[in-house]
Amino acid sequence: MGRTYRRDPATFSMHANGLEFGCLTWGADGPLVILVHGFPDTARTWDFVGPKLAEKGFRVIAPYTRGIAPSQIPEDGDYGSDTLGRDILALIGAAGEDEAVVVGHDFGASAAYSAAGLGPDRVSKLVTVAIPHPASIQMSFGKAWGARHFLTHRMPGAAERFAKHDFAQLRTLYERWSPGFDWPDSELEWARNSYSAPGSCQAALDYYKHLTPKPPPGHLAKIEVPTLIVGGKSDGIMKQADFERSVRRFTGEVHVRMLPGGHFLHREHPEPFLDLLIDFLVGRL
Repeated sequence: MGRTYRRDPATFSMHANGLEFGCLTWGADGPLVILVHGFPDTARTWDFVGPKLAEKGFRVIAPYTRGIAPSQIPEDGDYGSDTLGRDILALIGAAGEDEAVVVGHDFGASAAYSAAGLGPDRVSKLVTVAIPHPASIQMSFGKAWGARHFLTHRMPGAAERFAKHDFAQLRTLYERWSPGFDWPDSELEWARNSYSAPGSCQAALDYYKHLTPKPPPGHLAKIEVPTLIVGGKSDGIMKQADFERSVRRFTGEVHVRMLPGGHFLHREHPEPFLDLLIDFLVGRL
């Protein structure tokens, strides 16, 4: 018997870009920061970072991205990066602000690059985690092997296979992308819960159907907003050179920093990540 989905009790609803988003929030005042999760993950990936930013005087919103419960599944099945970027821009407006700092991890990083490319006047600062600028990535055999899930997640029956044995593939991916880190089961519980909602696991895997060799307009635009790109020193796929190559896609201030950890470095070693993030946000880099 499968899991029974339970809505995250801490979420509130925000309407943006035609959808209802379940969001977490920390802090009531201060400059707005939007924290955007990736795959296979949820807004709970920011449970350490969000409260700490609020303590530093920021207002923080972390949405469950489109299709990931409790957020609404789009009827058109559109999970393209620029659509996700427009979700971010719309959430800034829905929060009553003209601009925000945008922090994105994994698919959230891809969406954040799109948001900055499409709406540079709405993104005051950009922070991307674990993903170099997509238009700068050079493929290799090692990357193709590490990213073999790009193909398997598109295949018929992928959602059913992903859900088997209480979403055992979650641990497989976490350990592949963050080698050497001992992931406790508690780190995977929020994702297991969200993906157990009807349609949510399929939606999460459908993100991969929108990955194409041709960059979307948001990734073709040179980024002009101040940016921090953060990579993990032990990332299972991306290496330091991949992140450093991203600087070609920027016309404005850009910093590349490598920190301890793999693909989920903000969860593996949260203190160094938070210190770097705050230094960037307050202008100490």
